[in-house]
Amino acid sequence: MMSAWKNKRGFLLFLIGLISCIAYYFFAYHYVRTDLAQLGILYTVLFGLFFLLVHYFKDDFKSLTLLAILFRVTLIVAIPNLSQDFYRFIWDGRMILEGLNPYLYTPGSFIDIGKYPIHQAHELFQGMGHLSAGNHTNYPPLNQLCFVIAGLFSGSSISGAVIVMRVLIIIADVGTLLVGKKLLKSLQIPTSRIFWYILNPFVIIELTGNLHFESVMIFFLILSLYLLHKSKWKMAALVLAISISIKLIPLIFLPLFFKKLGFKKWILFCAIVGFTSVLLFAPFLSIEFVHNYTNTVALWFQKFEFNASIYYLIREIGYSYRGYNEIATIGKILSFTVLLFVLLAAFSKKNETTKGLIICMLFVLVSYFFTTTTMHPWYLATPLFLSLFTRYKFTLVWSLVIFLSYYTYANDSNINSYWVLLIEYGIVYSVFFYEVFSTSTCIKKNLT
Repeated sequence: MMSAWKNKRGFLLFLIGLISCIAYYFFAYHYVRTDLAQLGILYTVLFGLFFLLVHYFKDDFKSLTLLAILFRVTLIVAIPNLSQDFYRFIWDGRMILEGLNPYLYTPGSFIDIGKYPIHQAHELFQGMGHLSAGNHTNYPPLNQLCFVIAGLFSGSSISGAVIVMRVLIIIADVGTLLVGKKLLKSLQIPTSRIFWYILNPFVIIELTGNLHFESVMIFFLILSLYLLHKSKWKMAALVLAISISIKLIPLIFLPLFFKKLGFKKWILFCAIVGFTSVLLFAPFLSIEFVHNYTNTVALWFQKFEFNASIYYLIREIGYSYRGYNEIATIGKILSFTVLLFVLLAAFSKKNETTKGLIICMLFVLVSYFFTTTTMHPWYLATPLFLSLFTRYKFTLVWSLVIFLSYYTYANDSNINSYWVLLIEYGIVYSVFFYEVFSTSTCIKKNLT
């Protein structure tokens, strides 16, 4: 009987893995992002299979690890079909290899005057789209290093550069799996939770498939937290700086380390992070760089809009009174509000423990994403990972419904649908408030 059950269980695991691989293949090589129906079917199937894998086979760590790698390898030679950003990645990497500072020039500044500073400049320019081509790069220096590595190993091949970048992301995901498992074990949390992230179709498609380097940033972020948990705070600060030098978002967490470290250690921690970050930016530093980079980062708060929630509500109120979009003013106000929340959270006693610190990090980041003017799907990867160390599941639900945001590309005008946003955020906020309310109720009951 036991042998028969094992055989059935093994066959079921094989079948789910096979169907998942086929679905990932069709997603990577045959899907067109304007086909919303195909997106919905493929993603729903993949998410359902993912749930079955983690729910029924969570104790089979080896098999799930192999499947996580296999699913990613299935995408290895695919050209990203949900994002154009990789064209800009390749552009920046080739600029550096040509001895040019990518922070000082926009791609459009060359093409508009008929100059082609790198190989396949026109093709890359066309591929990245006018928005990216018309703005200075915002990718930090170690992210640029990944682009340079892709350029070194791929020569003049765009597809070759895609493969190299994808390999780097897969390596980072494996690192996240291993270090994340160690931290979960140290915090006495079931290590199987790591698969709610590492096998999630959202993570595989958005990060490995569409080449977003949140994967690399998250690896260094979780390594920093693991080192901090092991009381190696100086090394943790150095690694956190590396994470920031991939993506800037971990900067928002710096005040939260105050309670964990104490005043003196926290000052030194921030000093190490700051010095290391400046050192990594040093090869590109100039007055023009500072001007271009700060202005480009500011665009995310004062100009760009995508898949927002609270911001859109406030924007409509502003329209009714002013008659025009006040994104610049609203963006500043919302950013200041998030900053106040971060400073208040910094003094929470929960931050004294690693688990409490991660919970605060989750809520700080979610408060930012709930109020931001721009919420691209891949941004969700970081709070999704942090939620593994908590009891909250709303980020998991969000990772399912956030693909509704791609409705924007399915209509000719490329605008957000308020109905689609209402469905997406209606579900997310409902689960979020339910979990927060139920948690606070349990705490009150335990105290009385």
